[in-house]
Amino acid sequence: MKKTILASLALAITASFATAGGDNWMTDFEAAQKKAAAENKDLLVDFTGSDWCGWCIKLNKEVFQHDPFKTGVADKFVLVELDFPRDKSKLSQEIQDQNSSLQAKYGVRGFPTILLLDAKGRPYAKTGYQAGGPEKYVAHLDELRAKRVERDEAFAAADKLSGVDKAKALVKALNTIPEDYHGQYSDVVDQVAKLDPKDETGFVAKQKRKEAQSTLEKEVATASRAGNVDDALGKIDAFIKEYKVEGEEKQQILAMKMDPLLRNKKFDEAGAVIDDIIAAAPESKYAKHAGAFKERLEKMKETAE
Repeated sequence: MKKTILASLALAITASFATAGGDNWMTDFEAAQKKAAAENKDLLVDFTGSDWCGWCIKLNKEVFQHDPFKTGVADKFVLVELDFPRDKSKLSQEIQDQNSSLQAKYGVRGFPTILLLDAKGRPYAKTGYQAGGPEKYVAHLDELRAKRVERDEAFAAADKLSGVDKAKALVKALNTIPEDYHGQYSDVVDQVAKLDPKDETGFVAKQKRKEAQSTLEKEVATASRAGNVDDALGKIDAFIKEYKVEGEEKQQILAMKMDPLLRNKKFDEAGAVIDDIIAAAPESKYAKHAGAFKERLEKMKETAE
């Protein structure tokens, strides 16, 4: 209990520091959620690198610091800044831990990433830097916020149904938001599975496949770092066979073979994988990139030899 109180105090103290976006931004995510719920607002969460990310700094200077933005979002959003600076002297360890945890939770890989969440923390839209100034950015956010309305209307319609019909309506509601964030609606996903035991919607199978691919990526990365090339390649081939992966999707899965092969200087085998990638969908953008990379691969091989 004492540790929890101390952590909360540390978050509150750190939250009093000036953020890159100004005084209107909060840094304590849990407190921001409570404020959003109390004021019937959404959360606008800025994942930023305030002292090194050029586009983050540009977005802040061109949009966030201007009055038209501040007034344009005041009655709609609670603003949250989750900073990942190189100079961490103004961030407590608790804030750093909080930010890293939220980055992992929402799968944020690049900066700036702007997420629009409801007060429960469920994402419904994602954006980043947009040119045009504060007024245009507010209009852009209003367009994205319409997705929240569409989502809520779809959920409300689903609540009037039952059985498989409700499952289909829930899937329709989930499809109003980016697919990457379906995992943040685990309660809805569980409902779909219970209401549709035969998986007439195909949604459960799709979710299991996504989870299997996520597991595959982690296992291949672990095997690659450990130098277990055959293990990594075997897992990839097994996934392709089990899920009958074809076309551009197959190209993306095959591309996972490149890291373990190149790490271990297996250039000839990597060249064969590039040929397989091209053959899977010869006219795709992936095939063109693979063809261009093959020339670099030959140079890498010559350098290594």
